[in-house]
Amino acid sequence: MRNDKAPTMADIARKTGVSPMTVSRAFKSGSLINKDTRDAILKAAEDLGYVFDSTASNLRSQKTGFIAVTIPSINNANFADTVRGLSELLSAHGFQILLGYTNYDTEEEERLIEQFLRRKPQAIVVTGGKHTPRARKLLENANVPVIETWDVPAEPIGHFVGFSNADAVRSMVDHFVAAGYTRIAFIGGDASRDTRGSDRRLGFIAALSDHGLDASRLIDAGAPPISMREGANAMARLLAEYPDTEAVICVSDLSAFGALTECQRRGVPVPARIAIGGFGDYEIGGISVPALTTINAQARQIGERTGQLILDLIDDKPDLHHVTIEPQLIVRESSR
Repeated sequence: MRNDKAPTMADIARKTGVSPMTVSRAFKSGSLINKDTRDAILKAAEDLGYVFDSTASNLRSQKTGFIAVTIPSINNANFADTVRGLSELLSAHGFQILLGYTNYDTEEEERLIEQFLRRKPQAIVVTGGKHTPRARKLLENANVPVIETWDVPAEPIGHFVGFSNADAVRSMVDHFVAAGYTRIAFIGGDASRDTRGSDRRLGFIAALSDHGLDASRLIDAGAPPISMREGANAMARLLAEYPDTEAVICVSDLSAFGALTECQRRGVPVPARIAIGGFGDYEIGGISVPALTTINAQARQIGERTGQLILDLIDDKPDLHHVTIEPQLIVRESSR
């Protein structure tokens, strides 16, 4: 039968014949309490189904034990890998992640940051380096470590762990040009929402311009996150509008896979007729036929380096840290 009244420390104290204060100390690591007494208290708590509520204690010590994190998408394998690398490291040190999903919306990011700060996180991790003016002000005055990830911000709020999305795409443009492609296109999403995708697009334009090539073959695939279906639709438009295109760089591996399947549907050989490059080194890109040329953004490493930085900062090492990650160009069968 369900008990509507949760067991309390007083219940455990009565069961074990000690004071509630002794019960409270038994749940705190490092407290000086007799081992037999602690074991008896913990056994009584288990028997009663008691769960220690650390909230009041944490608020008194200003240590809530959680780290706030915002990500743009919950079904993006790259961001999942970043959160996994971050969470596994922090959980081993007793911290928990409070995750917020922005859906590539800076206004939603602002709302989440405000909500997080009301809960007194010990650090805040945000994806990207572009925020609303109010979100930036909230972060600047948060009085906890703030780490911007997946970007090299022009004006960092504090710490960052990331890379230049523009430079990462430039490496693929350079590879395509060196391979002999000159008519190169870009498939991306709404540049006003996906700031990292926008930077990749800008990097594409700048790199082609530096090579003296036309950078006007730009196909908008819609609002991020760009799906495989949207990548396929964008490729159909590309083939219709720029039929002589020799290569295309897509904002992500998902859109690149969609573009690849659209070529296969139309009997357009890849890479003999058109080369395709993606971004993110998703699993699907490695097993597609042909396998996709892509850029590995070192997503898990971003999470791990961010987690270690948080531990250092919480351990009272306040130096400013700007950690630059090096993405890796992976050339596969979808390009020569």
